Amino acid sequence: MSTATYALLRMTDPDRWRVAALAWRRWAALAGALGAEFGPVAARLRAAWSGAGASAATAALVGFRRRLALFRVLCWRADQALSEFASALARARDMLSRARGRADRCGLVIDDRGTVHGASPELPGVAAELSAALSLAATADTDATARLGSLIDAGSAEHRAPGPRPDCTAGAAEVRRWWDGLSPDQRNWLLATEPATLASTAGIPAADRDVANRLILDDQRAGGADEVRARIEDDTVLRPYLIGLNVSGDGRAVIALGDPDRARHVLTHVPGMTSDLESFGSELTRAERVAVRAHEVAPGEAVSAVLWLDYDAPDFVHEAWSDRQAREGAEGLRRFQESLRVTHDGPPADQTVLGHSYGSLVVGTAAAGSFAADRVVFVGSPGVGVDSASQLSVPAWSTTSRSDAIQYAAVSPGSLVPDVALAGRVPLIGPAIAFGLPEDDLWFGRNPSDPAFGARVFPSQADAGHLGYWDPGRPALDALARITAAQEPVIRP
Repeated sequence: MSTATYALLRMTDPDRWRVAALAWRRWAALAGALGAEFGPVAARLRAAWSGAGASAATAALVGFRRRLALFRVLCWRADQALSEFASALARARDMLSRARGRADRCGLVIDDRGTVHGASPELPGVAAELSAALSLAATADTDATARLGSLIDAGSAEHRAPGPRPDCTAGAAEVRRWWDGLSPDQRNWLLATEPATLASTAGIPAADRDVANRLILDDQRAGGADEVRARIEDDTVLRPYLIGLNVSGDGRAVIALGDPDRARHVLTHVPGMTSDLESFGSELTRAERVAVRAHEVAPGEAVSAVLWLDYDAPDFVHEAWSDRQAREGAEGLRRFQESLRVTHDGPPADQTVLGHSYGSLVVGTAAAGSFAADRVVFVGSPGVGVDSASQLSVPAWSTTSRSDAIQYAAVSPGSLVPDVALAGRVPLIGPAIAFGLPEDDLWFGRNPSDPAFGARVFPSQADAGHLGYWDPGRPALDALARITAAQEPVIRP
């Protein structure tokens, strides 16, 4: 393990490593543009020329494009390693700043070697924080060095994968065993030459699926694909990993911010009605805010946030009255969560699955059976398909703002009939009495934010409405971040 010193960590600027990662990402984009130029050339060559010479020239062009694809794979490998290194350094520096602030408040002095001097009961705690920060930086440095070092001699020859491959019915665990049995060069060559067969395969690690999906994204021309392309090229604090993409229909996408296979805590964010590729950016921003805040409250542990938009979310109100799309989505969500367990490096990650609005019904339906998660969180829910937290296989949290219209609009048929009758029976004030108070009996079951449901309820700001739970600096976002980091939310009177 490398040695990270106090003085070196103080001077380190994580943004320099993010800039280096972005440079490799741009090299990959440049190579992609160059490869695209040669595709039509090969086609015109085959159309205008025949014979042995033509075949040799065509083969040379095909080989060159494959080499360019392999070069892009290696560029993204470097980008991933540098991005994760920058993120870890940023968290280590946050821990260092906390230790220094604590030392200043207690009258302690930290010398240039990182030794704490003075007399205070806080001295052991400050020294422990410093040690943890330096340990995090050293581990990140060792890991990044190894990952970058493995790329030095990579791609020197073609590497065919030996032996039989898993068939289409293979589970995630079987696929992972096969993938782990390949050499790094074999895996890189497969990604460069057969990305479409690997991009959506459960059991392939997130970093590898990201590379495969970025390669096939070049061939997608739908408007939603343009939105995805722009978002994953952003210079964000947490690097985007494109784990899944389907541009047909309204489109589907699975994007992680930070590598979920290397994170201690993983949040899966399941959005609700009208979510699609054209508008997924706002949902990704919400997931990102939770991860960033979670890093602030728990900088010693890496957090990854995954936007899981891999189901057909309702587009209109009449579709949202049915649980059909939630039931179909729940099956896919169960498989995805299980895949996260299979591909994770080291001990299992702490996994939180959050469902917003109709997405809470997807999550509740999935969690009613065997579910690979440590907890679920329901936000602004119209009901989650069950009437009690005891019917779920994992612990549940829930919140609904007092101003969220969902609890007034998505009432159950049993509640709606007497409300309508009351509104017509009492002149003038009947509608206010009938519909002016939130309902606990909702369209898809008891409100999970009702204490009688049995979930742990955390408060959110009264003015959150239906979309304001992720507003920066507000109580709901802080609570979501702490739950994601396996901490208790701060409950203020």
